[in-house]
Amino acid sequence: MVKYIVTVATTDLATAGTVNNVHIKLVGTDGESERTWLISLKGALSFRNGSVASFTVSCPVSIGKLVLIEIDKQPLPLFREDSWFPAKVEVKSPEGDTYNFPIYRWITDNEVHRFREGTALRIFEDNHHLGKYSREQELKQRGEDYRWDVYVEGIPHCMKSRGPLDLPCEVQFSFTKTTEFLFTASTGLVELGLKGLSGSKENWPNIDAIDRVFCCKRTDISDYVQEHWKEDAFFGYQFLNGVNPMLIQRCSVLPKNFPVSDDMVFLRGPHSLADEMKKGNIFLCDYKRLDGLKTNIINGKKQYLMAPLVLLHKTPDDDLMPIAIQLKQTPADDNPIFFPTDSEYDWLTAKIFVRSADFNEHQLNVHLLHTHLLAEVFAVSLLRNVPMVHPLYKLLVPHTRYTLQINNLARGFLISEIGVFTQFAASGGEGMKTLLKRSLSSVTYRSLCIPDDIADRGLEHVPKFYYRDDGLKLWDIIHSSHQRKCCKISDIFEHGFLSQAGTGIPESFTTVAELVKFATMVIFTCSGQHSAVNTGQYDYGGWMPNTPISLQRPPPTTKGTTSEATMLQTFPDVNTTVQGMSTVWLLSRQSTDFVPVGQYPEEHFREKIPCKLMEDFQGELQVLSAVINVRNKSLAAPYTYLDPKVVENSVGI
Repeated sequence: MVKYIVTVATTDLATAGTVNNVHIKLVGTDGESERTWLISLKGALSFRNGSVASFTVSCPVSIGKLVLIEIDKQPLPLFREDSWFPAKVEVKSPEGDTYNFPIYRWITDNEVHRFREGTALRIFEDNHHLGKYSREQELKQRGEDYRWDVYVEGIPHCMKSRGPLDLPCEVQFSFTKTTEFLFTASTGLVELGLKGLSGSKENWPNIDAIDRVFCCKRTDISDYVQEHWKEDAFFGYQFLNGVNPMLIQRCSVLPKNFPVSDDMVFLRGPHSLADEMKKGNIFLCDYKRLDGLKTNIINGKKQYLMAPLVLLHKTPDDDLMPIAIQLKQTPADDNPIFFPTDSEYDWLTAKIFVRSADFNEHQLNVHLLHTHLLAEVFAVSLLRNVPMVHPLYKLLVPHTRYTLQINNLARGFLISEIGVFTQFAASGGEGMKTLLKRSLSSVTYRSLCIPDDIADRGLEHVPKFYYRDDGLKLWDIIHSSHQRKCCKISDIFEHGFLSQAGTGIPESFTTVAELVKFATMVIFTCSGQHSAVNTGQYDYGGWMPNTPISLQRPPPTTKGTTSEATMLQTFPDVNTTVQGMSTVWLLSRQSTDFVPVGQYPEEHFREKIPCKLMEDFQGELQVLSAVINVRNKSLAAPYTYLDPKVVENSVGI
């Protein structure tokens, strides 16, 4: 007889352990072991959460190189079946070889589950001896578990399920995450002290009333926003370092529908508009995707959402200052161009309409589509098409954590017919679907890769652009770290981008460099990019006047007709405001089981070279974090959203 030493590790998650009987079969190139009950003196404690237990499996002769294990668990008599979340199994053979089998998935039934040996190079060996255990069989089963569905025609496809509990257990929230998320979602209004206002359909009587509500929950940045929201320099700063740094671009030629001339604008110093454009000092934000959207009806009132054009000037002091705002796309007598030289409330009202437009553009295009929906496409495609032991799977799967469930919840509670966004945002409902379709048609591969995107928008040399500075460094660290670790991606092209050839999304790879860039894009989108456009939502949107979720009066058609009273009448009603505040509060909260970028509690890689590369990767991220912290000490409004310490590994909220 020969003996195999089997060591089983159970994850340390709450409820991860099992008291069921666990059985194992070892499958090798030269035979199989008997199905063996893993029993020890510890009894049921062998598989409690956080435990590591060793057992002996005996065979008459060696079964060769181990390629796979079969695991099942059976409830004890009179006991119910429970769930178990094993981390990994390690097997030491009589020849002295050690084999690793990563699991990291819930086992909730008494069926047989098969897991292949995790050393990456073994997947390329001839696998004719695997038979029913082949890679094709694994992917066939995954294809049945992870199926595509169409939520709305014209937007990226999603995973088919009837609800969060219908998802495969391994992609569901942990007990901790579930508890915290449901608590925050159900008590958000209470936490913010807003419960008594959620039914009020009244206008805000004055700014002080908004302030009294806002005071219930504040952050350092939200305090700064409240103090500076009216200032032009801060208005311009948010296009670079707020939650939507994705729209601004350098302007070398004015759009034909934005007839601004030198005699209209004030530029510091003896400069003409044409000269400043040649120098690269003029910038444009164009919300043309919002043009003509059908807007919402809230509290029985029609809402208003403009499609503004905003012109900005980089001053000699390196501030980005707005110099002209046109609130509708088509020039007309009743569509005046507003300037800083106009009356206080004319100019402030124009900026408020821009900030409300930015909220809707940001939430649906920049946040929902570019991070959440695309991250789901990446996750489903990976889970359907790449074997668990493939290096690409090991590399990318940590960046899919919780994404399928958070998106499932978003479809149920945010953008469904009864969702908060549908009920209370200006673009909720039919307008939301139109905007998502328009947004997808403008997505390109280059727009998803921050070095290309920054270059295409002409923003390489804009000062005080911390999203760019930190984002490019994070991209470079991810890219250089994964060049040596690196399939089929036609699913992504078909289901994520609806087979639109003009997007530039690759359908296949011909070089390692192409694969590395694509993997970098996926990792950056799911980690850094999502953090940049998500984490600061309450910071910049908690003070409603800075980021109104909706507006309920049309913009002025002539100058000189605005006042503080008209501004208050334009702001969303009290209940709309507090629902918006509660939602951005929820979406900005970090779970206690948050995993920062570069940390991998699940040990998918055990090979020496990848493990060393991960250590180097973590070291580079620590250096970047230190650099960002030093920089932020000199900033009035620190930019923290791409600090690796606060960047989550995946789209998990």
